[in-house]
Amino acid sequence: MKWIYGKQDFKTIERSEENCYLMTNELGGFSSLTMAGGAARNDHAFLMGCLKAPNCRYNIIHRLKEQLDDLVLSTQEFADGTKEEGYRFLTSFFYEDNPVWIFQVDGVEIRKEAALDPEKNAAVLKYEIENRRRESCIFQVKPFFQFAPKGEDMEEGQKILLDGNRIRCRDMCLDVRTNGDFCSVPMEKETYFYRYDACDGRRPTGTAAAVHTVAAKILPGEEKTLEIVYALEGEEPPALERPDEVIARVRSFRDRWQERGSWKSEIAKALARSASAFVTRRESTGGKTILAGYPFFEDWGRDTMIALPGICLSTGQYETAKSILRTFAVNERKGLMPNLFPEGGKEPMYNTVDAALLFINCVYLYYEKTKDKAFIEEMYPVMERIITAYREGTDYGIAMDADGLIRAGKELDQVTWMDVRIGKILPTPRHGKPVEINAYWYNALKIMDFFAGVLGHPKEQYQEMAEKVKLSFREKFWMEEKHCLKDVLSGEAADTQIRCNQIWAVSLPFTMMDKEKEKQVVETVFEKLYTPYGLRTLEKEDPDFHPFYGGEMMERDLAYHQGTVWPFPMGAYYLAYLKVNSWSEKARGRVKRQMEALECAMREGCIGQLPEIYDGENPASSKGCFAQAWSVGEILWVYENLEK
Repeated sequence: MKWIYGKQDFKTIERSEENCYLMTNELGGFSSLTMAGGAARNDHAFLMGCLKAPNCRYNIIHRLKEQLDDLVLSTQEFADGTKEEGYRFLTSFFYEDNPVWIFQVDGVEIRKEAALDPEKNAAVLKYEIENRRRESCIFQVKPFFQFAPKGEDMEEGQKILLDGNRIRCRDMCLDVRTNGDFCSVPMEKETYFYRYDACDGRRPTGTAAAVHTVAAKILPGEEKTLEIVYALEGEEPPALERPDEVIARVRSFRDRWQERGSWKSEIAKALARSASAFVTRRESTGGKTILAGYPFFEDWGRDTMIALPGICLSTGQYETAKSILRTFAVNERKGLMPNLFPEGGKEPMYNTVDAALLFINCVYLYYEKTKDKAFIEEMYPVMERIITAYREGTDYGIAMDADGLIRAGKELDQVTWMDVRIGKILPTPRHGKPVEINAYWYNALKIMDFFAGVLGHPKEQYQEMAEKVKLSFREKFWMEEKHCLKDVLSGEAADTQIRCNQIWAVSLPFTMMDKEKEKQVVETVFEKLYTPYGLRTLEKEDPDFHPFYGGEMMERDLAYHQGTVWPFPMGAYYLAYLKVNSWSEKARGRVKRQMEALECAMREGCIGQLPEIYDGENPASSKGCFAQAWSVGEILWVYENLEK
């Protein structure tokens, strides 16, 4: 899908900063700026390099200043209140697999195209300049560098040195290759205003410095192509005379993600291509992983297990799925899966109750796709250890109770996906027996029963536990007066809050309730929580409901799971709705119509992607991570099942 924007989309500098593009390089590095080419966040960068995949990221080239003669074509807000307003000369912006800008200035047209080389920390710029004036003109590019860890600012006194066509800083070297006129300049610093950080209480300003320019003189009536390649030392940038090869590689790479699925919907095709952004290498394990979201997040166990079916299985990336699952399998400890893989020799963090149970679900979904019995045999001992640990008890208060249900969480530990903690404040303390965790638990037991049959292992223990869980779940979670499920069993008033977590008790491969009650859950979720862009985390009528997400971190965290709309649970809602309506043509048609609204969501924020969250009251503008793996993955999973 080609996303096209015209002058009406960037009438003002504020409008020009509403949307951004995203390109990634399978290493954890990325390129992301606004559609006017500016940096509106401290995490925006033309080249965010990754020195050790996937988390050791440095903001190398922060932004590009471009001008034609004395006229500035770039767009940027500065800390002193001044602005570059090149968006006024921007006639159109396109994004399909990489960004394209068209500028027109008094008889000169400039077509700018950029690409990030897959599997390399290398970025390409290509400017096609047509001069229809009667006099010559000079086009100039001045890159501003940071060489700072992602999210941090330049250090006081930080030096950026130019050594021929090589830029040196902090033991890093960036090579430059160009067919233009390369010229060194005295180090020039700028201080920026970050509109989209300031409104959320993040660092509102930052600096970058320039040490060179690249220029081209275009004669009257001449057409000229200016090419620039930046590559971190050790990368081999493509031959300068053929920069189109990089762009072709990017498109070929994204084609493979789309072509392995048999998509009918144009939205699904676009999401399949966008899914490629989240899979990266992990240098420490030699395998693959899924980054949870751009620009903020790294790879999280829970997010990976929720995103993997859509990101990898729906797109036919089966070997990638195996690599990711193996990475987690070898890091299983006490029946738990890592919630976070920190780098620098630190041990993984295991503070999650759902990742291990979702791991078993992912292995099952992989088997359903591939019938790869050998992989099931390989994973079976790991899955056995998970079940044993949950039954007998493991860290973070995770254990099976006498009724067969799983309890989890103690003290200040937050182990479900609603995991915000502010000092000693737990905005959503779900200690006890969370509804989705017990849905995952039953699903895992039934999967182990199934796999034991496939492999010829004893299965009675799984059958017995599953039956006990089902009876207890039906008895203790159902609320007849509200026609839905409790959110948690803890003895607290919050147990009966209407939240989106119950939808997974209907959407998983193996579920516990009869069809009539499942249908009531779906209808209650639709009435109380559904929006076109996601499910609310709490019904609006609840006194704890927060209609707006924004402000300082404390304010944001208090709203994060208290009504804020999340796109990813909507995938489970659609599957649950189709299930309770027997996948009828009428139900399919309704879901298809409702999902058409996602095209509008993919035009806003990060182009072609789905975000992390929206406001609870009026979900009109994307917030949080502008590109979120489980949002994309869950909707892709729905499309695959819908189009079968």
